[in-house]
Amino acid sequence: MSKEIRLATVNEHNKATDLWIVIDNKVYDVTKFRLEHPGGEESLVDEAGRDATKAFNDVGHSSEAREMLKKYYIGDLAAADIKKKSPISATPTDATAAPKQCCILS
Repeated sequence: MSKEIRLATVNEHNKATDLWIVIDNKVYDVTKFRLEHPGGEESLVDEAGRDATKAFNDVGHSSEAREMLKKYYIGDLAAADIKKKSPISATPTDATAAPKQCCILS
């Protein structure tokens, strides 16, 4: 079983010399990788201590980059800190709209 890490703990590791990030609800310590990062150290430091999933995906990292991540994996984001996605079928309700009536009543 993998170690669960709270987001508050990840937030504490937000410096170039102590750099954790979250990608797809997995926590990585990329401190030692920052100088080797092809996108430059700054792009990692900008995401230090945060959920970097969007930034990671927006760049379009290769499958090789995703494979490299495994080396820096230290645990899973705690279930309590995982953002819930709303169901696709959910539609907002309009409380001001008049109730629909059957066509035979109009």
